[in-house]
Amino acid sequence: MVKLVISMLCLVFAVSGYATSILVPMDNTQTNHLKAYGLAFHALKKDKTVDWLLNYRGGSFLFDYSEEIRNECTVRGVSFEVISPDKVNSILAEIANPEVNMNIVKLEKAPRIAVYSPKSELITDETDAVILVLDYAEIPYSIIYDEEILKDELAKYDWVHLHHEDFTGQVGRFAWRQSNIIEGKVQEVTAHQLGYAKVSEMKLEVAKKIKAFCAGGGYLFAMCSGAETFDIALAAEGIDIVAMSYDGDDVDPAAQDKLDFNKTFAFENFTLETGDSRRFSDINVNGRSNFFEQSPDFFQLFNYSAKWDIVPTMLNQNHENVIREFFGQTTAFNKFLVKPSVTILGENRKATMFVMSTASMVSVTGHFTAVTILKAFPEEVATEQPI
Repeated sequence: MVKLVISMLCLVFAVSGYATSILVPMDNTQTNHLKAYGLAFHALKKDKTVDWLLNYRGGSFLFDYSEEIRNECTVRGVSFEVISPDKVNSILAEIANPEVNMNIVKLEKAPRIAVYSPKSELITDETDAVILVLDYAEIPYSIIYDEEILKDELAKYDWVHLHHEDFTGQVGRFAWRQSNIIEGKVQEVTAHQLGYAKVSEMKLEVAKKIKAFCAGGGYLFAMCSGAETFDIALAAEGIDIVAMSYDGDDVDPAAQDKLDFNKTFAFENFTLETGDSRRFSDINVNGRSNFFEQSPDFFQLFNYSAKWDIVPTMLNQNHENVIREFFGQTTAFNKFLVKPSVTILGENRKATMFVMSTASMVSVTGHFTAVTILKAFPEEVATEQPI
């Protein structure tokens, strides 16, 4: 009996010594990529550090071994591997090889996330891809909208996410859709309560507040028409570009010539579309003919140097490099209208799909959720040195 107990203790100690790390692969062996992102966020919320292995098996996560993390993997349905110190050292040596396009970023802080959305008891928007992803991944967030931003509540957050918002004050040019009619009326009431004569004036002020948030170190993730109309609103400050059917007065006939592209984040030299079009400008290309059509095109994420171009590499971590294009109100960006200072992260044969501005803004077209950006940014990433 004593020999049996001693043998069992030796086995326990042996297993404990072996189980020093948990590797969560993010390649095609992973059964639930979104839940894996949520697991990394959960660990950060628990004040644990997470090593993000850029370009190693799809951008895998490495955790110090703990029963809590192991149990969370099991509960969330996340694939994981318990690996030995020798295996960890082998992985680190492979990543450190200067001839290999890999790197390690240590994640230390869970960002405070806000989603800019009109969703409320009155407006039940179920099409916001960011909300769907965050809910599924079990990543906590707060919903804020115009009133909260105008009250400077962005200071409470590190990230803000935009979906198919219309910052030009034209209700997304879906004037015929019942949900947009309701949303438009709510925006008119809010604008008047806050002292604005028009919704477009309120939306411009919101865009400027978000721009200041980014200038102060905050991060913005914008997708679909939210990315396009954000820059249009900034360029059109002080200019009436809104059709009479939306704000009761005429468009400035010289509006196009008055646009100031120095105020925008990512786009320049674009041409506005008229008020009777569902398109806002020629920033948007690859439009669809109907809402149920599936795009036949694909776009490719660029392969940046993980040891030198760390931030774009982080943003492009994915288990697939070639991704089917998703149609949206803004489907793809005209690559000839992207500012030279902007980093292009992915494109198809016709247009840019995914860009990163130097001013802490990431823009995604269509309904590609870019889930990798939901992983926490380390505060020191801007000065991170290659291994």
